[in-house]
Amino acid sequence: METNGQANGPKSKKEKNGDTKDNLWSAILEEVQNQGNTKLPSNKNVLVLGNNETGKTTLIAKLQGVEDPKKGSALEYAYIDVRDEYRDDQTRLSVWVLDGDPGHTNLLKFALNEETFPHSLVIFTVAMTTPWGILEQLQTWATVLGDHIDKLDLTPEQRLQSKKQQQQKWQRYTEPGDEMEQAASSPMKRSSRNLSDDLDSEDDENPLPEAVLTTNLGLDIVVVVTKTDYMSTLEKEHDYRDEHFDFMQQWIRRFCLQYGAALFYTSAKEDKNCDLLYKYLTHRIYGLPFRTPALIVEKDAVLIPAGWDSMKKISILYENMQSCKPDDYYRDIIVQPATRKSGANREAEVAAEDEQAFLQRQLAALQAGAPAPRADSPLRAAQRATQLDGAKIGMGPGTPGNEGVLANFFNSLLYKKSGSPAGRAPDPAPGAPQAAAAARSDAAAELDRLTRAKPRPPPPIDLNSSSEC
Repeated sequence: METNGQANGPKSKKEKNGDTKDNLWSAILEEVQNQGNTKLPSNKNVLVLGNNETGKTTLIAKLQGVEDPKKGSALEYAYIDVRDEYRDDQTRLSVWVLDGDPGHTNLLKFALNEETFPHSLVIFTVAMTTPWGILEQLQTWATVLGDHIDKLDLTPEQRLQSKKQQQQKWQRYTEPGDEMEQAASSPMKRSSRNLSDDLDSEDDENPLPEAVLTTNLGLDIVVVVTKTDYMSTLEKEHDYRDEHFDFMQQWIRRFCLQYGAALFYTSAKEDKNCDLLYKYLTHRIYGLPFRTPALIVEKDAVLIPAGWDSMKKISILYENMQSCKPDDYYRDIIVQPATRKSGANREAEVAAEDEQAFLQRQLAALQAGAPAPRADSPLRAAQRATQLDGAKIGMGPGTPGNEGVLANFFNSLLYKKSGSPAGRAPDPAPGAPQAAAAARSDAAAELDRLTRAKPRPPPPIDLNSSSEC
């Protein structure tokens, strides 16, 4: 009985510690086993928002591994094949690309609704080809997304839970390589290499850092700055310097802090960060490993995972700003050029010469005995030829006084028959009034002579008369 009583009695302290350790390991093994048996879900979605010409279609094609992207219209659908090498499993990630025309925002309901909201990630795209519009575009599309989410028929509990998840994901970010240290302090706490939606209230006591998630939409968000290869063109043709790019980057990163977003600078042309973006998306959506730390050294290949950044880290960029301040209005520093060089190849518009000025110039040349100057354009050449043809009516090649008649003709065109000036041009030269008066008199006499010299019409033929003798 004593033996049984000892067996059923209270356990020693050593036995209790052993049981606790066994329970801990059992929980960890069970968790790993459950993860190994879990298949990749097939209901995940990515929604891509951004202005037209920001490279949305090209970016998704790059993530798909497609070389020749075909642009759709309105609301475009695609999918990305996702494979988990560890579980030997694969699935399809649905991708919705909304047209940049604001008139198509009503189509958001097909891509993001009450059913898909818990399973969606949003990408905002902006392009380095139009850096002056980056901040405004981000704010515009964030407002469009926020307004749409507000209209969804979600319960207060669903909204609160989704925001809480975003907060805890930010707080639980861990630099790759620091997982062992984190596991020692909290063995059951997941690291950035194995992210999951199974969140508890362990982080509720830790407040968020300054300026982080001040606008919490309850969704994973990734800001993608495309076409970063154009930064070299901005330097050569628009005199951009490092402080301009630092000024842009600090504003973009402050926006990302506000919405709890990750940031990627990409170039599909030079294949920069596209593969890392794919891995980060699968990490945030499926919990697959992502072992790349933040990259901020190369200005055209920035990579900042959600949870890494802070206002203190952003302030490092302030040191390079000499001609501007961090809080300056964005468009005052990143100014849109007045003219784009793409229109430099257009043909220059040719203005036609005033008719009276042209005639005056011809008259002055004829009176001086010099050949008429060559016309500057085909239009004027045709005009002059028409007028010269009119002057030669009734005159043969050998008609005497051709030059005088031509001079008189050009002079007569400068004045109306009534004698009133028709847009009088300046006097040709000092001492010319007498010559001009004589020329007008000669022109009138010549026209009268030509009128009187009209040939007589042949006599009518008498059809009744006989031609025989």
